Amino acid sequence: MPSVDGLQLQEELAKLSMRWPIVFMSGRGDVPTSVRAIKAGAEDFLLKPVARETLLDAIGRALASFAATKRQQDQIDSFRSLIATLTPRESEVFALMVRGKMNKQIAFELGTSERTIKAHRRMVMEKLQVQTFAEAVSVAERIGLLAPAAATDAENPR
Repeated sequence: MPSVDGLQLQEELAKLSMRWPIVFMSGRGDVPTSVRAIKAGAEDFLLKPVARETLLDAIGRALASFAATKRQQDQIDSFRSLIATLTPRESEVFALMVRGKMNKQIAFELGTSERTIKAHRRMVMEKLQVQTFAEAVSVAERIGLLAPAAATDAENPR
């Protein structure tokens, strides 16, 4: 490409939030360039001349990876849409319940009755379209509501 090289194009696409699958092909690639491309999100870095099967395999892997990432992002977006339907109080209850707080503890913390918390919990489960507590926790993990276990352990030493 005469005016811009592949790494610059990749950088510009990233600035535009374009997360398309990228397979680099270069006639003069070197290790630092290939490492930089892969770290920036390229699926593969091929040196020319490239055998047809090698190129098709690289493109196939890139498209499969892109599709999997897209499915995951769509699922996260769907979870966020469901969470957006929660009332402010239901959101508070959800945040506390997925952290393992019992209804009695949540009621005390929010200054309400255990019966009210049970009703909020039912609504949370219904609105998030989950059947089990484990599914609710999984939703919270996937959207990033729960801190990684290491951070939680550091905050709460035993």
